[in-house]
Amino acid sequence: MPALTPRRLALRWGALLAVSLALTALLEWLDLPAALLLGPMAAGIVLASASAPVAVPRPAFLVGQAVVGCLMASTITPAITDTLARDWPLFGGAVIAVVTVSSLLGIALQLLRLLPGTTAIWGTAPGAAAAMTLMSEAGGADMRLVAFMQYLRVVMVAVTASTVARFAGAGVAMIGAATWFPPLAAGPLATTLLLAALGAAGGGLLRWTAGPMLIAFLTGGALHAAGLIELSLPPWLLAASYAMVGWTIGLRFNRDILRHAARVLPHILGAILLLLGTCGGIGLALARLGHIDWLTAVLAMSPGATDSVAIIAASTHVDVPFVMSLQTARFVLVMVAGPALAKALTRCVRR
Repeated sequence: MPALTPRRLALRWGALLAVSLALTALLEWLDLPAALLLGPMAAGIVLASASAPVAVPRPAFLVGQAVVGCLMASTITPAITDTLARDWPLFGGAVIAVVTVSSLLGIALQLLRLLPGTTAIWGTAPGAAAAMTLMSEAGGADMRLVAFMQYLRVVMVAVTASTVARFAGAGVAMIGAATWFPPLAAGPLATTLLLAALGAAGGGLLRWTAGPMLIAFLTGGALHAAGLIELSLPPWLLAASYAMVGWTIGLRFNRDILRHAARVLPHILGAILLLLGTCGGIGLALARLGHIDWLTAVLAMSPGATDSVAIIAASTHVDVPFVMSLQTARFVLVMVAGPALAKALTRCVRR
């Protein structure tokens, strides 16, 4: 393939940026979760499908990954760790139940030979969508199809959780417009940028897929949980980082992979609906066993879309620390045990 002239390269980057802004604005207007990542990813898919891709510089992708790791680290707070330590048997049982159900669904999809390699296992994993997508490639999965499965579930979980909250008579506040350039304390922002730089440099040197994200998450999460650091993630920093990650994923798509995604869509939708229904049932059982209100339990058991669930929980009369503690416990377990679990499940299927 001949090298692009500077003019053609500039035109392609301009088109990618323009389509990204338009799609992100549309998704934000529709109040859909993860719009800052989904918009750029969809724009990358559009350009790749039109045979007009560009390449995201690797350092930009590494930094974008690391900032996502910082975002995840910021959710690990002393309050959440205290709640987990107090009610660990309840949280442990609930998390294991969700992971078991999602793993069984992944195995079923893999047995049907609808998806290549470990893609089905990673695609049904109930962790943070960005984390599962970035980690999946090292586990032998097709990162594009994993992203398709994960973000389809994110949207469905967010819509379902919002509908359930409204059905329960709890008014759900809309996300609203972000303040793109809020006043910031220099210390927390510098700490965040230093942590992101550490993650990007470490991951790049180790040549470890998803290494920047994992280094930033594990290091920052431990320090943040101990109350030793404060992190600051303004919208402009998140938007730029999500764009790097979204473009990298989206630009890898092609027409063949889109046709394959369309072909397996009914099976994936069925698996997501079954997971949502099962998690809802486990949530109702958790409400009885834990003597908590049913809406708190159902939101806590939502398999993904943690940021959207947090917004919904904060705008309703539920136990927000309980919801976020269970979401965080599941997320950490899947992050830590995900690669080993995917390999083990794949070996079992191939026997």
